[in-house]
Amino acid sequence: MPYRPTDSFTPARLRGAGLGLAAALLLTGCQGGTPSPPNTTTAEPASSATATGAPVPGASESGAAGAPSAGEYKPADAKGKAENVPVPVMPELAKENSKEGLEAFIRYWYAQLSYVDETGDMSGWLPLFTPDCRLCMRLRESGEDGYVRNRWLVGGRISIPSVEVQWQESGGTQWSKVQVIQESIDYYNADGTKGRESDEKSNDAFVLIANHVNGAWIAVDLGLLS
Repeated sequence: MPYRPTDSFTPARLRGAGLGLAAALLLTGCQGGTPSPPNTTTAEPASSATATGAPVPGASESGAAGAPSAGEYKPADAKGKAENVPVPVMPELAKENSKEGLEAFIRYWYAQLSYVDETGDMSGWLPLFTPDCRLCMRLRESGEDGYVRNRWLVGGRISIPSVEVQWQESGGTQWSKVQVIQESIDYYNADGTKGRESDEKSNDAFVLIANHVNGAWIAVDLGLLS
């Protein structure tokens, strides 16, 4: 998730949307329509072979010293991409139209985004937001760029220490404050050389806005909390 949002979304505009936020927000200002429910089917774990279709630069031969055994998780490093990354699985609670369900959905949403950073595989994450969410789309573009032409990332794993759901009993659009910690990121080209400048570790507060539609949550807006 290396993209850093800069677009503004004023409190007045948020009040106009019926959210009633008291804090000033730096949001991307997208308005979601009526989406299809997310597809919760998960893909097989990504590996260096299946993700690129070609050997990873500098990767060890199978059975060589230091090579992971079959199915063993191996994080990305300067020699190659991550292997056998566990695929996040959506818990049943994350489909529930409740405060607890929304929190579970948000944690799953970021687990999928972290999986994108480790593997470049977006199949589980893309159905979880509307295409009108500008920051979501920019994160998508950034994720695609990180793995285009056999590039890869090292680091970037995301953890979520805190989710504060601001539940509205009246229903409708719901919003939550989310603490997002991301490891530093190094970028590598297909030939193993360092790519663009590294991103430092980040610890940010985000607001995620979501709707519950057709039995499933979907993110309609995302941005930094100032």
